[in-house]
Formats: sequence, C-alpha cells, structure tokens
Amino acid sequence: MSEVGLTTLVDEGLGNASYLLDLGDGGALVLDPSRDLRSVRAAAERQGLRPRFVAETHLHADFVSGALQLRSHEPVEILASAAGDRTFAHRALADGDEVDLGGLTLRALGTPGHTDEHLSYLLLDGAKPLGVFTGGSLIVGAAARTDLVDPARTEELARAQYRSIQRLLELPDTVAVWPTHGAGSFCSAPPGAERTSTIGAEKIGNRLLEARSEGAFAARLISGLGTFPTYFDRLGEVNRAGPAVVDEPPALPPLRTDLVRRLLDAGAVVVDVRPVAVFGASHIPGAVSIPLREQFATWLGWIVESDSVVVIVRDQDQDLAEIAWQAVKIGYDLAGELDGGMASWDGPTTAIPVLDAAAAAKSGSSIVLDVRQDSEYATGHLPGAVGIELGALSSADLPPGPLLSMCGHGERAMTGASIAARRGSRVAVLADSPSALARATGTRLVEGR
Repeated sequence: MSEVGLTTLVDEGLGNASYLLDLGDGGALVLDPSRDLRSVRAAAERQGLRPRFVAETHLHADFVSGALQLRSHEPVEILASAAGDRTFAHRALADGDEVDLGGLTLRALGTPGHTDEHLSYLLLDGAKPLGVFTGGSLIVGAAARTDLVDPARTEELARAQYRSIQRLLELPDTVAVWPTHGAGSFCSAPPGAERTSTIGAEKIGNRLLEARSEGAFAARLISGLGTFPTYFDRLGEVNRAGPAVVDEPPALPPLRTDLVRRLLDAGAVVVDVRPVAVFGASHIPGAVSIPLREQFATWLGWIVESDSVVVIVRDQDQDLAEIAWQAVKIGYDLAGELDGGMASWDGPTTAIPVLDAAAAAKSGSSIVLDVRQDSEYATGHLPGAVGIELGALSSADLPPGPLLSMCGHGERAMTGASIAARRGSRVAVLADSPSALARATGTRLVEGR
C-alpha cells in the first residue's frame, strides 16, 4: 500500500493491474477491475473497506469489465467516459470533470489514443496532485497499442496517443503513474517493467518518449506492435453494452461421458487443462491442450472460438473455480467438465510424445515448429525451424510432418501440438528450451526471420 492508501492488484496472466484506493472513511474507489473480483474483494475485506466508486479508464479489449459485477453486490457509482456511449447507468465524465471522493478529488483527463474515449484520472488532495491512473495511455516504459479500435486508424490514434502523453508529462515529476496495462499485457508493455512509476521516472527511462515529434513517436510505437489475441476484437463492444452479471463462483457442471460424446459429435471442443506430460500420455482425440496456469485465459480466447461449446478436462486437484473464473473474465461460458476426468472416459484415447532435448536430438528427423511469438523467434531459433505463432496455427499452412513443436518451456508447444494433431499432423513436443536443443544438436541459435 502506498502513502495514499493505494493497493495494486495484479492479474499476472493478463498483465494488467486494478487498484483499490482507501478513501479514509471506510469507503474505497476501485479502478479498472475485471469480472473476476476475487482479489478486489479479498483486499477490501482485509482492509475493512466497502467500495463506493468504480472507475473505468476505457472500453477494455482484453477483459470483461467488472463494474456491473461489483455493483450487483455493492452500491457503487460507476465512473466512465461520456464518449464511451455505454448503455448502462453510470456517471458520464468528460475532460476536466471532477468527482468528490470525500476528502480526495478525482479529475478526468481526456487521453485518447489507446481507444477514442480513453480517460486518465488525476487524484488530487486539495490542489496537490498525488498520482494519475493512466490506463492504457502512459504505461511503465511504453505506451499501449493503438491498433485495436480499427487497424486503418492505427497511425491516427498513435498520434493522438503522443498528444495525450505530452499532456500527462506536464504534471509534476513527483506525481505517481498508475497504469492498467503492464508487463505481460498484449496491449503493449516491455517485459519485466515495474507496475507503477512516476512522471519523472518515465521522462528519464521510457525509451518511447525519446521520440521528439508526433510522427517519430507514432512510427516507433507502431513498429513495436505484435499480434494480439483474437478475442480482443469483440470485448470492447461487450463492455460498451454492459456485460451480464455472472454467478459467483461461475458454474462448471459435471457432464457424463455419454453427454460429452454427444456434444463432441455436434462440434463441441474439449479443452484439456492438465499438465503437459499428463496430456501427452493420454487424451481424448481432437482435444486442445491449454495447461491451467496464469495465462490460461489468454490462450483460451486466442485458440478457441468464442461461440464454441467447450468441455473441460482436468485433474481432480486442479482448481475448478480458477478455470471457470479465467474463462468468465474474457467472456467465455463453459459447458461443463468431464465428470470424473479422464479416469471416467470410456472412449478412444491418443497420445503426443513429450521429448527432452537429448531425446529430440536423437530422433533428428522432425521439422522443428517454433510456436513462440515472432519477436521471440527473431531473438534466437534453431536453424531451419519453421516459425508460426501459436495464435495462427489453426489457419496457417503447416509444414509436412513429422513435426517437433517447441516454445520456451513446453506449455505453448503442447497447445500447438494438439492443434497440429487435430489437423492431421504427426507431432511430438519438446519439453526444453530452444537453447537446450541447440546444445544437444551441436548447433547455434540464429537470429532474425
């Protein structure tokens, strides 16, 4: 907690932060929460706080907003941009509008760029600025991407982002910077960056700000944009319309094997969340492997179509609520889970070999399929490796097999292998890193595309 009573709540999987601000009277402001409010509620309970306000910096593309979810349990006032055209009841704010928080003041600052309607919120104690919630405008070491609203407007919004950041940089150097997007977010942030900063620190350390003109800034920002999960294309409108309130915890009912077979015959997708080695040893043919970890939601939303009927297979010691919440926070309603897991499955099974570097080097006959992001591939890959990002595997032309799917640790490699297997490829998975395989084969990693 900072000197102003601020708690930063990080979603490591999405790379985002929400905030709980102690207003000093038992009430709290919540900033940019997702639909998964478990950490917000836990922090508020620990501190004896009751949320009174919830503020949104912009129409989020990477998660379903939790404002309405929170209001279903607490009498909070929702603060959001008037330009967002949200269809649910909220206090619509424009540039310069102020909200009395009861001793502290929140001032809305129009900072378009990441989205058209983007607001930052300056926190004031009297006339003294304490910090600014910057959402997806100025973030630690970077600025958020500008290609989500409309790819054709990427440069236009990048230029708007520049102007917005210049406005923020007029604040005193001591003012804290509290962004929503951070390291690990596909909305753009350098890896390993701190979650919060100050205006002064960003002036010194943010390399994007070295660009001295609007055009140079836009070019530098755009050149660093990679791909992003496909589900980003729809959540902005979901959040504009107002997402439905979900049960807590979300339901994930057990499904008998005969019902699962009928669902599969009708086109359902099995998402198997078990660890890499366990899935590799035995799984339902056609199942997509997405191991349960912090990044589960990102890959579920990138790999599986949002209108799919999804059946989960898990180990019994894997947290059912965690699976359901990760799906719900990106707008996925799961059909249920295979009752009893694989131990109850009486249908056919298949396997995908999992090899360490030594075993993979001995096999030697496979084409290496590197499913990491293009930026990772470019920093160092096996000679002759075919680089296809995991998010593109479902539609890309696959090289003829046999294939050896690889990433950095094995999780994405197994997801890629399961997709390739669904498409008829013969495939194995490397459980080691590219450098480990390079050592085992007596080669060196090469850079570039």
